[in-house]
Amino acid sequence: MRVLLDDVSKTYADRSGQAVEALAHVSFTAEAEELVAIVGPSGCGKSTLLNLVAGLLAPGAGAIAFEGDLPPGRPPTAMVFQEFALFPWRTVQANVELGLEEAGRPAADRRVIARRFIELTGLGGFEGKYPHQLSGGMRQRVGIARALAVEPAVLLMDEPFSALDAQTRQLMQEELLGIWERTRQTILYVTHNIHEAVWMADRVVVLSRRPGRVLEIVPVELKRPRTEAMLGEPGFVHAVELIWGRIRSQARDALQEGRE
Repeated sequence: MRVLLDDVSKTYADRSGQAVEALAHVSFTAEAEELVAIVGPSGCGKSTLLNLVAGLLAPGAGAIAFEGDLPPGRPPTAMVFQEFALFPWRTVQANVELGLEEAGRPAADRRVIARRFIELTGLGGFEGKYPHQLSGGMRQRVGIARALAVEPAVLLMDEPFSALDAQTRQLMQEELLGIWERTRQTILYVTHNIHEAVWMADRVVVLSRRPGRVLEIVPVELKRPRTEAMLGEPGFVHAVELIWGRIRSQARDALQEGRE
């Protein structure tokens, strides 16, 4: 499934009623089976962009379209949030079944499908556990399994590993790439971490400070599957330096703006 954003803009009202232009004239395409990362300075509209693609917000101008076959009963998108967003009173199994339940799938089908994605995300044996009994990395795996269980055409991820410690984050990045290798779903991945974006993505969309505009789309010249050894390859270093060079002054301006 391809995702096409054509001249998308979004303005919203802040708490004081003032108009805030979050995004302006954003255009790019995520190809089928592609992992596209989106980076930019704080407040550049990255999360707003994902919410627009998810249909949680409507663009003020421009259009967002999905191109490709969507089998009946499958949603175009599912979201994995920065916070784990699990129901504490539901077990791992019940949390993963949630989207299927909301879609009206029969209980027997829900159990089978959820179990498949629980196994896929390495949670086998933890079906009966509750969120408070799991580590942060495992809780985020539950969120990923829940999103995958509804079999969306496009997986949207909003800084999914930012709340994790550095070691767990690295392991979760590797696990996500392994899942992507097996499912080959189109993924839009928002992160503030340039190294993470380059190591994981096929291309990186670089947004400016607010209102977010596309500064550049950087192709990542690394083979797949990705390994930690690639973190020292010239293609990795070049892409990181190129993106930071585009963002650095934008981030400084955004920081100064926040202090005023």
